[in-house]
Amino acid sequence: MNKIGFDNEKYLSLQSEKIEERINSFGGKLYLEFGGKLFDDYHASRVLPGFEPDSKIKMLLNLKDIAEILVVISANDIENNKYRADLGITYDADVIRLLDIFKSQGLYVGSVVMTMYHPQPAVDAFIKRLNLLGIKVYKHYPIVGYPSDVQKIVSEDGYGKNEYISTERRLVVVTAPGPGSGKMATCLSQLYHENIRGVKAGYAKFETFPVWSLPLSHPVNVAYEAATADLNDVNMIDPFHLEAYGQLAVNYNRDVEIFPVLNAMFEEILGYSPYKSPTDMGVNMAGFCIVDDDACRQASNAEIIRRYYASLCEARRGRVGKEVVSKIELLMRKMGISVEDRKVVIPALEKEEKTGAPAVAIELNDGRIVTGKTGTLIGASAACLLNALKVLGDIDDIELISPTVIEPLQKLKVNHMGAINPRLHTDEVLMALAICAVTNPTAKRALDQLDKLKNCEIHSTVILSHVDEKTFKALGMRVTCEPKKQ
Repeated sequence: MNKIGFDNEKYLSLQSEKIEERINSFGGKLYLEFGGKLFDDYHASRVLPGFEPDSKIKMLLNLKDIAEILVVISANDIENNKYRADLGITYDADVIRLLDIFKSQGLYVGSVVMTMYHPQPAVDAFIKRLNLLGIKVYKHYPIVGYPSDVQKIVSEDGYGKNEYISTERRLVVVTAPGPGSGKMATCLSQLYHENIRGVKAGYAKFETFPVWSLPLSHPVNVAYEAATADLNDVNMIDPFHLEAYGQLAVNYNRDVEIFPVLNAMFEEILGYSPYKSPTDMGVNMAGFCIVDDDACRQASNAEIIRRYYASLCEARRGRVGKEVVSKIELLMRKMGISVEDRKVVIPALEKEEKTGAPAVAIELNDGRIVTGKTGTLIGASAACLLNALKVLGDIDDIELISPTVIEPLQKLKVNHMGAINPRLHTDEVLMALAICAVTNPTAKRALDQLDKLKNCEIHSTVILSHVDEKTFKALGMRVTCEPKKQ
């Protein structure tokens, strides 16, 4: 069973109080840069068991009467068709998704900021699309000498060229589809414009990882390094915090490196710097809500191994370099863990060796291991999924879906839908099972077990198809694959 290591209710309460406190410290208005995932922080939920993926949204709902959302996207990311690997969608598509989510939750969305703007068809088309949806878009421009030329940046030729973003509420939450979008630059640009207009406003940063109050080598913080290996982020002791307060605090290299420049910008904009260290800028209270340190350590070590497999597959696809894989290998050695600690790996590989075809293994939440092999009617992923449902439902080893149901679906795929592989994917098998469940009580019993698959571990001996991977993730399962194609 998955142990709870994090008190989510305490987190929501403490985090809301801390943000209110920071708003008041600046005289009533705060630009809060949200790092990481705002709505679906699955990384946090994996390494801090008990943390809900939508915790940040719930926390904002506590502040929704004073908060508005500002979504930032870089024109370069649109031009380069940058995508979120965890969701398989482009950054511009994710902006639309985020806007819909925020509105559905009752949060006020102020506008979208297009950073690094320069005229180009894809960017202008996206701006037009947002305008048609009733979303105001502001343009921020590249600044020569950014971020080192502070005098130029904090001037009419720097931030002064950016369009002033009209905001209405005390808390302005600045978020983006991913890193490098320009959230911090947007916040500082607004401080510049607000100061010119005589409005008292401040800046703070809300980033869950690394957790500043945990040790540098704590698995929760090491898992963050593994998750950002492709960004070359490195956790380190905050030297400014140590000098100012004599206390150890963990931050990461980019924030530490940019802090002297930020300090200079604050002094140029506000006439003083409100912070003595990059850690001071943060408002994260996650470290104070851990209730079972051992559970979080185990969960984080498991995440490091999953990140290792993800890096191997991304390298196989040509999306990252081998240096990313090597970095995570070093982190695994540092933590004294290996792929053999992932219990589903060896059973999957043994099943493949025995059958001579791709295989899949699932570790259920009670520790039992279920495997699936490649068949003539369904693939290994679908077979393993059905086997898991049988075990969970205490169902005898019988056919849940009749071949008479599967074969017409195969013919439909190959003869009419242009598919090459006739075997059914996991989503197709689940649909067939749902149809059979109408008249077959055993199939219905199997279907009723789906909720029990959440948080189960799964490993494939080949890189899964996009459809199968998406299905498993939709079920809340934690997927890894060997870095080879079928």
